[in-house]
Parts: sequence; structure tokens; C-alpha cells
Amino acid sequence: MKKSEIINRKIFFVSISLAVSILISACAVTRTGNNTEALVIQSQGSFAVGGTKVTAPGNFDLNNALKPQGQTIHGDHAYAFYQIPVKARKYSLVFLHGAGQSKKTWETTPDGREGFQNIFLRRGFGVYLLDQPRRGEAGKSTVAATITPTPDEQFWFTQFRIGNYPNYYPNVEFPKDSVSLEQFFRQMTPNTGNFDAAIVSDAVSQLFDKIGQGILVTHSQGGGPGWLTAIKNDKIKAVVAYEPYSGFVFPQGELPQPIMSSGLFGGLKGVEIPLADFVKLTRKPIIIYYGDNIALEPNKVWNEDHWRSGLEMARMWAATINKYGGDATVVHLPEIGIKGNTHFPFSDLNNIEIADQLSKWLEVKRLD
Repeated sequence: MKKSEIINRKIFFVSISLAVSILISACAVTRTGNNTEALVIQSQGSFAVGGTKVTAPGNFDLNNALKPQGQTIHGDHAYAFYQIPVKARKYSLVFLHGAGQSKKTWETTPDGREGFQNIFLRRGFGVYLLDQPRRGEAGKSTVAATITPTPDEQFWFTQFRIGNYPNYYPNVEFPKDSVSLEQFFRQMTPNTGNFDAAIVSDAVSQLFDKIGQGILVTHSQGGGPGWLTAIKNDKIKAVVAYEPYSGFVFPQGELPQPIMSSGLFGGLKGVEIPLADFVKLTRKPIIIYYGDNIALEPNKVWNEDHWRSGLEMARMWAATINKYGGDATVVHLPEIGIKGNTHFPFSDLNNIEIADQLSKWLEVKRLD
């Protein structure tokens, strides 16, 4: 064999090896969400929205400035951090967190991958991340609260279906290393005042008044205020809810019986509202997603049975919406072949696949 042929063959095999390496790297990026391309942002910033102002009786005395008389306190507002990409799509995504969480829930995942914040920025959406009133960077409350440091993280591990502590679910899409778990525990944050769905929904509604039409994306406890906000504000073009549990609203006279479970919080109850308010939810598409390891029938594994009652209530609620001409869909991810998701599918190891599901739905509904 000639020397030139040997060199050409070496070049050929090196090229093949390089191509395979690039392909493997590309697959890894797709799986992990660690996109290496630069993010180009037209604008970003933050602001407070909603809230109340309380004025103490009396007159402010400059010489006794530590006394409350005549002074004000602003509180109960939401905090919004936003990023708008270049050539943004028509509708921004507004993300509202769940119980014990803050806007951090949508940011970098516990194991360091990109969360929905960056994933959807890269897909051309403006992104607004909210801290609800009396939580996180919106912690200034007009009502008193006592924050007691309570060891309870093994409960949350179990409640959020990472596994049945200390065991992870075998198929769980959550990283099983100790560093990621510690990051997950450290992103939890307490209320600085009692949770009030009306105050939360008022603030979120005022956000849409400020930014215009958009899509509301909620998680868990944020689901209830999400429905109320969608009733209050027609600038919300669609609602996406990840694993809502409490706060399902039904027309007066159509409230279902509580759904009992072996969960630690008793039976799941709906909320009765006027029919005139309920039908406003039929005027915009709604989709609800639930993850894996949820009981299919009543059982004594309390976390799995707790979420069974939530899934059942969601299906009853969607059926009621659709009965009045609405467009509500409940997606149980294992039923479409996506398995292992926790209560946080948007930050699980397969969050790119979860994001793809949302992107497809937005495309179908012509909201992209």
C-alpha cells in the first residue's frame, strides 16, 4: 500500500471518529439540556407587582423615626424577573411556582442542567419567573408569621415522589447523587405570611395587565391561584399546570364529593364558584401534566395515593370544563410512554422531553 493511501485512510478513520464524537456530544446535550450556544437576550430586568400598602395611624415624627405612627409598609406583592430574547415569540411564558418553592424551581436544575427558564428562552419565548406574595424575593408581608425550623426533608422527598425515603424509585428521573439532593433541599423556602390564593391571583393578574397577553404556567399549589387568575384576566391566552393538587374550582351545585386517600392531608376537596366565573375558564386552552409513580387505585402507600386523588380530581375538573364547551386536557405522562417523572417534571433528568411536550401543545394550539 502506498504511503499516500495509508495517510488517506488514517484521515478517513479520524474523521469518522470525530463525527461519532460530535454526534455523541450532541445527544448528550439534548439529554442533559446543557446547551453550549450563547443566549442572546434583548432585555431583562425585574419588578414588583400587585400588593397592598398599610399606613399606621398617627403622624410621622422625624425625631421619633423608629415609632410606626404615620408610617407605611408595602407588602403582599409578587416579584417578577424577566428575560426577553431577540425576535421573541408573540406570547411570553409566565411561571408560577408551587408550595415551599420560589422562582428557583424553574431555573438551573439541582444537578446543574438548564431548567425551563433557559430551555424556553432558547426556543424564543419571553420568560417571566415569579415569586408569589409572601415567598422568596417577595417576602415582605403585611401579616405576621412564625417561621419554625423543622426537620422535614425526608417527608418532602417522599411527598414529591422522588421515592419512598430512603429509597429512590428504580425508574426515577431524578439524579441519585447526594450533591443534587442537597441542592434540591436547599431550594425550598418558607412562607413569610399565610398562603392566600386571592392575594396571589390578584398580583399575577396585575402582572398580565402590565405585560399584556401571555401564557400562564403553574406548578402544584400554584394551580389554584392559576385558575383564579385565568378567571380574572382575559389577557391569559392559555394555562399550563404541572401536577396541581389543591384549588380545583367547580360551578355552584356541581362540587364533587371529596376524594379520600391515605395521604397525610385528608380528603381532597374542590372549591365552589359562580357558574359565570367558571365558564371564563372555557374560553382558553388548558393542559395539565402529571408524572409517574402515582397509584392507579386506592392503596396504603400514602404519597402515591395522595397524588392519585389529585389526578382523579383533575380529570373530573377537566370533564366539567369540557362539558361547558371548554378545551381542557389531562396528560398522565406514563400513559404516553414517558416514565419516571417526579412532582417536578420540568427539572427532572428528562426535562427536555417534557419541554418538547409543551412546545408541541403550544404549536397545536397556535400559541407559539
